[in-house]
Amino acid sequence: MGAHIANIMDIIKLPDPVLRETAMAVPEVTDGIRNLLDDMALTMYDAPGIGLAAPQINISKRIIVMDCGKDEAPELYKMINPEIIESSEDKAILEEGCLSIPDQTAEVTRPASVTVRYTDIEGDTKMLTAEGLLAACVQHEIDHLNGVLFIDHISRLKRDMIIRRVMKEMRQSSSKS
Repeated sequence: MGAHIANIMDIIKLPDPVLRETAMAVPEVTDGIRNLLDDMALTMYDAPGIGLAAPQINISKRIIVMDCGKDEAPELYKMINPEIIESSEDKAILEEGCLSIPDQTAEVTRPASVTVRYTDIEGDTKMLTAEGLLAACVQHEIDHLNGVLFIDHISRLKRDMIIRRVMKEMRQSSSKS
């Protein structure tokens, strides 16, 4: 079989209903799943972003990719069926944004460190204990698999302001096209 050439996928935006669905578990790691992960990694880097969940490319599967490493030392994670099995009591506040909510950011409070169990591309069970940016990123991406967006973690006032701005930008860009 020929090598898969990764493709850049379209990232869906708020208010697409897929972003609010709970994604389906992946029963087994197949070449199709590995190819999808390659496509997602390319799409994430192209965006550019540090994380991408399959629902963001209109695929309701429990798959995420992340890379919070420095440009000179990338650390790409490809996770299938990731789940947080432990969260710290300590909280951290980080500025978050989302490729599905372009040009909007907000400070989000989350557990400062988490332990995630996931399946890798070989089908092996792995554990990752993350803190700092990586912890926030993995929680943000797993939220996507549960139909949760970063704006759900902020005050209603701030959330409504962001949603209004996004809708206004969508109306403006659709009137230009």
